[in-house]
Parts: sequence; C-alpha cells; structure tokens
Amino acid sequence: MRPRFPHDGVRGLSLGPARPRRSPRHGLVVLIAAALLGGCVTHSPKEEEHALLARSQALIDSGNVAYRSHDYGRAAKRYAAASVVNKDDPAAWFGLGMALTKLGRDEEARASYAKARELAQKSRTNPGSTR
Repeated sequence: MRPRFPHDGVRGLSLGPARPRRSPRHGLVVLIAAALLGGCVTHSPKEEEHALLARSQALIDSGNVAYRSHDYGRAAKRYAAASVVNKDDPAAWFGLGMALTKLGRDEEARASYAKARELAQKSRTNPGSTR
C-alpha cells in the first residue's frame, strides 16, 4: 500500500522549528494587558461630539435611502436611531415624521413634526448649538 501523503509512514518528519509551548495563563495575561491599555486611550469631548454627529448623520442618510426605496419601516427605525444619538437634530425628527406618515401612524408623525419644528426654531434663535 502506498502512503497517501509523502510524509505518511515516515517517522520523525519535521515540519519546521517547534514553537515554544505557552501556559494557559499566558493568554489571560495578554487579555488583561490589552484591556488595560485599551482603556488608556482618551478622546476629547469635541472628538466625541464630532463622532456622535457623524453617526447621527449616517443614520439620517441611511433613513433617506430607505425612504426613497419605499421601505418606510426601515426608514422610521433609522430616523428614530438618529434622534436617539442626537436628540437635538430637527432633520432626524422630521424624517421620522415623514416615515411615520407613510406608515399611517399619524399621531406619532404629528408629534415628530412638532419636535422638529421646535428644534428648528430653537436653532434659529441659538445658531451656534449643534447638539
């Protein structure tokens, strides 16, 4: 019978240098070190606010795509998520109102439109506030 692989039946065949065995605690030590070092990264409040605004805008954009595709349920979810990320964004509330109107949820839509109108008026009187 012929060996299936060239190394079958050959004893002592080396496939390369042996790696040193590590104890199971080695993985735990590496995990703890990574967790500790990961917590050392700090972001300024301005960077965090910028990231939240970018996330909110991405959700609004996604809602717009869903709305244009007539997927009003998904659009409502995206706009609602954007309004949670940035509760002071009138665009998120307005988009939510449009999607809810298409879903036939008129009372909720009216509340969203009212919130959008309130935030838009507030931003006109205080133009420097984005969040």
